[in-house]
Amino acid sequence: MVMMIRCVSLAWWMTVSLALAAPPRPTLGSIERRDPALDELLSSDARIEVLASGLDWSEGPVWDPAGKRLLFSDIPRNTIHQWSEEGGLAVFMKPSGFTGVGDYGREPGSNGLAFDADGRLLCCEHGDRRVSLLSRDGGKLTLADRFEGKRFNSPNDLAVHPDGSIYFTDPPFGLPQGWRDPRRELDWCGVYRIAPDGTVTLEDRSLARPNGIALSHDGKLAFVAQSDGREPIIRKYEVKPGGGLVEGERFFDASGLEGPGATDGLKLDRAGNVWATGPGGVLIISPEGKLLGRILTGQRTANCAWGDDGSVLYLTADAYLCRVQTRVKGAVPW
Repeated sequence: MVMMIRCVSLAWWMTVSLALAAPPRPTLGSIERRDPALDELLSSDARIEVLASGLDWSEGPVWDPAGKRLLFSDIPRNTIHQWSEEGGLAVFMKPSGFTGVGDYGREPGSNGLAFDADGRLLCCEHGDRRVSLLSRDGGKLTLADRFEGKRFNSPNDLAVHPDGSIYFTDPPFGLPQGWRDPRRELDWCGVYRIAPDGTVTLEDRSLARPNGIALSHDGKLAFVAQSDGREPIIRKYEVKPGGGLVEGERFFDASGLEGPGATDGLKLDRAGNVWATGPGGVLIISPEGKLLGRILTGQRTANCAWGDDGSVLYLTADAYLCRVQTRVKGAVPW
């Protein structure tokens, strides 16, 4: 009798344990190792986990530490999604980037997202052609929608400096007809800064298609990726004490790399390595500009963001939301 009870108890415990155990998440792609230094950044068993699928064009991820969730844009659907371990995928805000009536091209929604020092969400909006702030009572405030009286093209990505400055890029990708759109008012694609007092300055107009932008952990360097097949580069700038950018220099050239996607969103870790989306997935580049390896998603990968304790890299890869556990921690805010 005692043995029978023990056997039944063991069987019950095993059944409950199996029911509670989370099934492994699907994975995709692979890790390409080009330099032994990559082993310090990614373990040999690192894998690309798929968290969500069925998206249209995922972009602009940012980790929300207060809500323990990731927010990211689905630009064609004019939506910001949220994802968490407990709640999975859900709509956070719709509309996210175009609040007018009717249609506004293929990419009307928000793109790059960030949080300011007070935990308020900042958005680059294609359709409304502005950088906005979501106030705590739910209303949006326009931080910038013009330069010298002319409307921006379609603010794309942004980065927040420790001093409160906001740097953002403004290519034409969100305009319904791109560069040829009759609504375009500026004759260039710029890199801009919004000072803490709200003043907007043009920091660089020499890049044909500036896209992703990120800052180093100490705020002394800025990196801008150019999404231009003729010159797929990442440019590095020094940030002056007053906030302006010193004339940039070429940091990395992705010409010759094979795989889907273009130089786009990027982030830095605390050691100064650059994790930049590009051909094949995510390029991992040393502070000296050497390609250490790639996270090969096999998808057009638009952007990335640090999350959780700062060591998890989240990826927006076309129709997928993915993540990779790393051995490092990201730059600000961690």
